[in-house]
Amino acid sequence: MTETPRYLGSGTTDSDTAGLTGAPPRHLPQRLTISLWDFSWYTRAEEGGPYADLDATCAKAAKLGYNTIRICAAPLLLFGDLGLEDLAIDLDIEGLGKSPDGGFYGRGTRWYDAPGGYRINLSERLLELFEAAAQHGLVIILASWEYQQSTVFAGSSRWFDAIDAVPLDSRYRALAEAWDRLIGTVTAAGYRERIAMVELHNEVDFSILPALSEGGSHELHRLRERHPDLLVTASYGKPPHLAMHTLPEGLGAAQFHVYSYGVLEALQELIDIRSEATADFPNSSLSALLRPGAPSVAEYGRLADWKYRATVVTDQMFYGYDWIDPDAWDTWLYNNYGPYREVMRREIDSRVIAIAAWARWKNTPAIVGEGWIGYTPLHGTFEEGPIGRDLAEGGIKTALEQGVWGMVLCSNAAPHHPLWSEEAWQQRMNSYILSLTPEGQDSRPQQESSE
Repeated sequence: MTETPRYLGSGTTDSDTAGLTGAPPRHLPQRLTISLWDFSWYTRAEEGGPYADLDATCAKAAKLGYNTIRICAAPLLLFGDLGLEDLAIDLDIEGLGKSPDGGFYGRGTRWYDAPGGYRINLSERLLELFEAAAQHGLVIILASWEYQQSTVFAGSSRWFDAIDAVPLDSRYRALAEAWDRLIGTVTAAGYRERIAMVELHNEVDFSILPALSEGGSHELHRLRERHPDLLVTASYGKPPHLAMHTLPEGLGAAQFHVYSYGVLEALQELIDIRSEATADFPNSSLSALLRPGAPSVAEYGRLADWKYRATVVTDQMFYGYDWIDPDAWDTWLYNNYGPYREVMRREIDSRVIAIAAWARWKNTPAIVGEGWIGYTPLHGTFEEGPIGRDLAEGGIKTALEQGVWGMVLCSNAAPHHPLWSEEAWQQRMNSYILSLTPEGQDSRPQQESSE
């Protein structure tokens, strides 16, 4: 008697995820290894700063194994037709402003630690960056952070006031028209093939913009029709991982961000760091983590009022991160990480898988443009340390297994963060990513020697 194998249904059949979720343009690399330069490439260009010499910084990125940088190209400032032409060629970079103690606000934060004190021709600098990228074999993901934070670093509110004056329901159109003009300028300069992707805006769900379905999807379609050879999309800071089918139409690529706050979120809630104008701030939990001699909130003062409207970061975050003791911060996270370990690992994996599955359904390239833990003080090392790197490596491995085309090693792996000095790890991980063809996957990379 011949036995018939039990049949448990199609749900038991593994789907093939070895190939990319969607084919990128043929002139671009098979994989993207991305370093997140955001707006810092022009807000940290002070003398001796991490982006003072664009050619040298691009050379370092290439040496570390990156082939892609992701930037805020400030399209509304440069090409928005908003009466900002003089600022585009002579932008005063102030940073967040001087603090009463002789320092500057934001000194203990990531991305906002800009001392300022210089002027910059951003119109020229954009083409200088493309030339440096071309010299060192890099491609560029173009995005805008203007409705999220870019304008806060200027010496006056003019840039912010101009984009804020655009009616809410017209902002996606203004962005699309500015991008069209910027693409034309870059193309005329001979750098079109250096464009890896164009994002209508960074993290549309965390910016001063309406939902993408309220006009943004239409503008994406229009911009894609004008530039069918380019990937044109928008990014989400927290895509709807449990309901990806609710995303609007029009996205030319799945450029989504994967953060698993876990233990970090627990600490943030304990010390009430992300709120605004809490009556008893700082509470006793945050006070216990501050450096000795930290001033009171009143003594430390505030940024110019318009700067709070120009950024998503709160007054309590600026005070807390500027005065936190990084060792005390890291110690709390290490001591409390245990119960969150598997949750964070699984959350990263499940979000990557959801993004890749949606991209495969839509036959479009998938990119993890930011990740993996979350926003920490500048000198906190939890994400740069062994736990953070372990989570990052797990996320990268899953992304490669799921056919994701491009990914960051970590949002903090960029010239303006301390992780940039971890050269061996970055080279090893970039080599691992680029050694894999889209058709096959290897095992997780070997750990660095402790010798």
